[in-house]
Amino acid sequence: MTGILVTGTSSDAGKSLVVTGLCRALRRRGIDVAPFKAQNMSNNSMVVADGEIGRAQYLQAVAARVEPTTAMNPVLIKPGTDRRAHVVLRGQPDGTLEAGQYATGRGHLAAAAFESFRELEAAHELVVCEGAGSPAEVNLRSGDYVNMGLARQFGMPVVLVGDIDRGGVLASIYGTWALLDDADRGLLKGYVINKFRGDPEVLAPGLTRISELTGLANFGVLNWLEGVWLDGEDALAIGAWHRAGTTPHHAERALEVAVVRLPRVSNATDVDALAAEPGVHVTVTADPAVCARADLLVLPGTRATIDDLAWLRARGIDRVVAQRHAAGRATLGICGGYQMLGKLIVDEVEQASTGSATGKPAAGRSPKTHEPVEGLGLLPLRVDFHPGKVLARPTGSWQGHQTIGYEIHHGRPTTLAEPDERFLDGMRVGPTWGTHWHGALEHDEFRRAWLTRVADQAGHPWRPTADAPGFGALRERMIETLADAIEEQLDVDALLALTHPTPEEN
Repeated sequence: MTGILVTGTSSDAGKSLVVTGLCRALRRRGIDVAPFKAQNMSNNSMVVADGEIGRAQYLQAVAARVEPTTAMNPVLIKPGTDRRAHVVLRGQPDGTLEAGQYATGRGHLAAAAFESFRELEAAHELVVCEGAGSPAEVNLRSGDYVNMGLARQFGMPVVLVGDIDRGGVLASIYGTWALLDDADRGLLKGYVINKFRGDPEVLAPGLTRISELTGLANFGVLNWLEGVWLDGEDALAIGAWHRAGTTPHHAERALEVAVVRLPRVSNATDVDALAAEPGVHVTVTADPAVCARADLLVLPGTRATIDDLAWLRARGIDRVVAQRHAAGRATLGICGGYQMLGKLIVDEVEQASTGSATGKPAAGRSPKTHEPVEGLGLLPLRVDFHPGKVLARPTGSWQGHQTIGYEIHHGRPTTLAEPDERFLDGMRVGPTWGTHWHGALEHDEFRRAWLTRVADQAGHPWRPTADAPGFGALRERMIETLADAIEEQLDVDALLALTHPTPEEN
């Protein structure tokens, strides 16, 4: 047996955290380990050598010290609306999935996921798998290939993670166990409590009782970890770095960054590096007043540029962007945000896969998808959407500062006039900047030089802190902190033993 599955009592229970920490802890022990998530539902993704995968699996590969590939996340579902999503299969676009197809129309996806697991299983000593949502979603069990369906297919042991911080963790563990059928329940071996704060002696009787009722082993209690953040899978996780305390505060006024919380935001992880910079304070907001007074406004990526542009106009943030431009205050558009800042957008791709269930156009947008939609008009740019997706990992420089990015977009830009300055693959006009490159801000020298320029535009005294650790160093420190906690607070030996069952257990 070469795999173990980490599931959760709910979304955001800590599955990604436990898998990431386990990957590093096992790598420390000399085990060739790889992460795997059969299906990820997320608009936060990363470009790797052979396509597009979820950001969480990319980070887990970093923790495992292995090259990330699409086999680690063979199915990526990118939500467009409540009833329709875009499918990425082995890193490439594979059409859309309607809500009614979620439980029944995924047979080819399951086959691809199982084949990807076999590929990793053949190449590594151990595959640490992450489930999705909860294995107790019995309404989805018949078509499941990411939770108990995956475990049953390969006879894998399953560990359940419960988030005690949100309350009701004992009932969640017991309820998950009770809802599983006998065959699935036989693979569920134990549980981990996550985000604990308090006296462990107070919790102990409850864990003893749960183990008595279910026969599940207690593999340990992970304490609340300050300074640990992970690349979030959805918009609800935006700002987790702020709650984790990664943004240092100083006596002087911080450089204020406002990030617009678009309804269909994607790759919002771009702002993590800004939030980790000393003296920079990041707020994720939909409040026009907060957007107006920030030293820097960021329009992030989006899964539906035209729909989110209409939303932005309905809230009056379009006027804020125009006023900032006129006043010389910096705005940065990344990918979809960059497209919004242009003059014209022609989209027959994203609108087709994100339109409303009624078929009616969103307020403020063209009813015919082939008609151009006016952008915010601050950059001399026309964007035409094509079915083929651009997936690239470009390198470049700005003002002599090297950086590396990644591109994930259907929109193809055409420059209509020469801008004031070329900026990576994009441009600057006055105080307004735009680029398709995600991830560029993670590179320290480039980020700090560009933020210095932004501070100057805002008349702010901010300057980089000379001895501050870089973003990559902070991420590595976070992974090591997480692995330390896994080693100290969980029974890693017992978890490993699950993957080498005795003859009586077979």
